[in-house]
Amino acid sequence: MRFLLVFFMFSILAGAQSLGEKIGAIAAGAEGRVAVSCAVPGVRLDCHLQAGSRPPMQSVFKFPMAMAALDRVEKGELGLDQMIRFLPSDRILPKTYSPLQDKYPEGNVEVPLRELLQAAVMLSDNTASDIVLRVLGGPARVTEYVQRLGVRGFHLEDNEAGLHRELAAQYRNWFEPRAAVQLLRLLRERSPLDAEHTRLLLGWMRESPTGAKRIKGLLPEGVGVMHKTGTSGTRDGVTQATNDIGLVPLPNGKMLALAVFVADAKASPAKIESVIAEIARAIYDEAARR
Repeated sequence: MRFLLVFFMFSILAGAQSLGEKIGAIAAGAEGRVAVSCAVPGVRLDCHLQAGSRPPMQSVFKFPMAMAALDRVEKGELGLDQMIRFLPSDRILPKTYSPLQDKYPEGNVEVPLRELLQAAVMLSDNTASDIVLRVLGGPARVTEYVQRLGVRGFHLEDNEAGLHRELAAQYRNWFEPRAAVQLLRLLRERSPLDAEHTRLLLGWMRESPTGAKRIKGLLPEGVGVMHKTGTSGTRDGVTQATNDIGLVPLPNGKMLALAVFVADAKASPAKIESVIAEIARAIYDEAARR
């Protein structure tokens, strides 16, 4: 009898999947390249899948871009209430996702930097982002800022206008998942920004309505995820980038930093998002048990 009980328990344990195996099995549903990284302070999690790869990040860059801009504010080089000219040349034509450009189709208006940053981070406004990049001195300034923080594995070369002109450009803008998690943890645990600007940025990320079916999709109601998405178009049945990175509060009071990037996926956009949601839930459940 004891032998049968031991054998039964061994069979259950042998059949149980590790977290890493669960992530791999879920990732297969995207029919593309899935890269994952995560971290919880003081907890070891088997959650890394191609964590050192370099998937196209799309609008995920707007998170470190905002950090770079807020750093310049703290140095007195810019002001959140400073009016920035929305030039006609800043427009991304013929069409892009930009509530700002929809509101001012001809440009030629003054917009506070605070409003531009909020639109870029919270709404993923492409034109607002490009105006901020112009003010900062171009994409390379964001890469330099991230490197100064000691985070390797981030490269921004093209702005949104460049991404709209050339499909291949998005592959020049990449973010290693483990580097994304490192930057998220830095902001949360020992922010290079002051307390006021850290709260401001995290607030925009928390209030963002984008990507409701990604990291947030299957989490318990009321979990205040602070995140930034990135999304490409779909061409010839392939979606080049569907991404989400963020900070997820756990029931035990700890904070999960998570990055999921899906590149060159042949599954439907809805299925790709569900893959991200399932991976996030599997990691969340495991982390919450620790």
